[in-house]
Amino acid sequence: MNTTPTAHTVKSFDDDLRQLRLLIGEMGGLAKDQVDRSVAAIVARDAEAAQAVVQSDSRIDRIEAEVEQLAIATIARRAPLADDLREVIAALKISAVIERIGDYAKNNAKRVNSIAQDSPIRPMVIVPEMARIVSQMVDDALDAYARRDPELARDVWKRDNSVDEYYNSLFRALLTFMMENPHHITPSTHMLFIAKNLERIGDHATNIAEVVYYSATGEHLTDRQKADETVYTVSEDVEGEQER
Repeated sequence: MNTTPTAHTVKSFDDDLRQLRLLIGEMGGLAKDQVDRSVAAIVARDAEAAQAVVQSDSRIDRIEAEVEQLAIATIARRAPLADDLREVIAALKISAVIERIGDYAKNNAKRVNSIAQDSPIRPMVIVPEMARIVSQMVDDALDAYARRDPELARDVWKRDNSVDEYYNSLFRALLTFMMENPHHITPSTHMLFIAKNLERIGDHATNIAEVVYYSATGEHLTDRQKADETVYTVSEDVEGEQER
């Protein structure tokens, strides 16, 4: 299937689409950097680096607003159909997902001050590897969008279960750790929130992949069975309160 964008009769329409892709690329790069820097700050217990992550989140919000304005203006001016309309709508959806990824990274960074006050806990060693997989998923999902590559999007979509497995493993390790010593409950709870945020970032990378696949092919990826079998969940509403 040829998914290479074709030139349009109206050059300014091509310019609009190109600008949307550039904005999504810039926004996605910032969000991935947020994820990486937040995890590095957690591992290093570096409150100053964590604060820098929190402060830089506003750049992602500003770009999301630009994408929304350009997408709405493009639809109003060009009245795109079929593939073109799917691409504009995809940019709108993906920008909202990227903004959420940035928020989850910011929320993780906000926890560094708290975890830095306690001694490091053993299950922490799982977090960097889980974060590495999640970060690669985000990177590949954005690459699939830039290249309009449905096969790469499908590959990202399939990888989400490995993130769930890491989350389940960390959940069980932290639960055991808390049962061994009540003094471990507070740092372990912070680590559970961090792990859940990473798991949600993986979900959002999967969402980007689904949008890319539909935008490129006009078909939906079939529902996938989540590997998350833990009874522990973190409410997005609880985390959302920290974003305000």
